[in-house]
Amino acid sequence: MSAAVYDLGAWLSLPGATTLELLMRLLLAVALGGLIGYERERSDKPAGFRTNILICLGAALFTEMSVLLAAIDAVPAGAGDPTRIAAQIVSGMGFLGAGTIIQARGSVRGLTTAATLWSVAAIGMAAGGGAYALAIGATFIVIVILAVFGRIERLVMNKSFERLVQITFEPRPELLEIVHEIMDDSGLRIEMVDIEKKPTAFTIALQTSGPRARWEAALRRLLEAPGITKVTPL
Repeated sequence: MSAAVYDLGAWLSLPGATTLELLMRLLLAVALGGLIGYERERSDKPAGFRTNILICLGAALFTEMSVLLAAIDAVPAGAGDPTRIAAQIVSGMGFLGAGTIIQARGSVRGLTTAATLWSVAAIGMAAGGGAYALAIGATFIVIVILAVFGRIERLVMNKSFERLVQITFEPRPELLEIVHEIMDDSGLRIEMVDIEKKPTAFTIALQTSGPRARWEAALRRLLEAPGITKVTPL
């Protein structure tokens, strides 16, 4: 085996890149991940400052190491594939992102957080690969999407819209009053379209109108109400 395997200089150098430059790439990844993490921390999201920094740093380091391992003299010519380790970052982030998605009784939350972590990993790969302008530009694009587009999204969600919902509950008349109370408390206007009574369950179809955010809050309350067995938006 070649002595180059034990040569730290070979492990800490890339064609055209010094050890200092490799370390600077890692620091850049820390800074870019920190910018996005700061925005997430201010928005009180579960994946905040440190999480985004570590993901960006890890992706950058994996990218550097994938090239380093393929470039050492011990690897036969043409046998090293610098994309092999880096490619696993994408699939690995898929598993990590899935852990941030919470699904509870029809409500899916955390998709934006998962997508953000995926993008942060890509930024880290760009920084680790020496694509500085690409990494910095992508960072500011992500921040704009999270901060500015988030406000636009909230404005859209607060606009009034109509939605038909079908609610099934136990055959108890008081539950119908609970449904109306939840809708009224949420500030939604409702019109009973149809009601079907069976010995085992009551089913009503309601036409609702109001801000989307309030409708989603009402939907969560309906799903949590005792005696209500099914809520189906139509």
